[in-house]
Amino acid sequence: MLLDLEPVAAVRVFLERGGDVLLVIGAVTFLMWTFMLERLWYFKIVQPKEAARVEKIWRERSDHVSWHADQVRRMLVSEVRTRLQQSVSTIKTLIALCPMLGLLGTVTGMIEVFDVMAIAGSGNTRAMASGVSKATIPTMAGMVAALSGMILALQIERFAEHETERVADHLTHAHE
Repeated sequence: MLLDLEPVAAVRVFLERGGDVLLVIGAVTFLMWTFMLERLWYFKIVQPKEAARVEKIWRERSDHVSWHADQVRRMLVSEVRTRLQQSVSTIKTLIALCPMLGLLGTVTGMIEVFDVMAIAGSGNTRAMASGVSKATIPTMAGMVAALSGMILALQIERFAEHETERVADHLTHAHE
């Protein structure tokens, strides 16, 4: 069975038309999605165990009402919050970086168009087309990458906030 190389060739052509900035956008997008998938894995696999561990620590305490107990509760909730929100700011930064990289691609592509115009004149549209592609494709790719990440990042952030509140409420009502 032969491997169908047509999709690979199409991706290669797309990357050539988009220029080097497109490779950077692809790397940033891959990194962003890696962080987001790690957060989903953490929420699904690790967080239930972590919440159970924290709740067990709280249940095993004999004192739930003193100032010291309140400080222990705050520390436990803070640990949960820190672990839940880990990488969220990195994800948001990567999302914000994608359109900026697209803009960089726009600028570098337009510089190429202006170079062609300076050398060949404005009548050579075929020569300018390469620069226009390098100006528009990275812009589109940066926006698509950012939009794809924004939706899941908002859900990740909301889940982290909700789960922190849930654990905090559960610790509050555990033995009162």
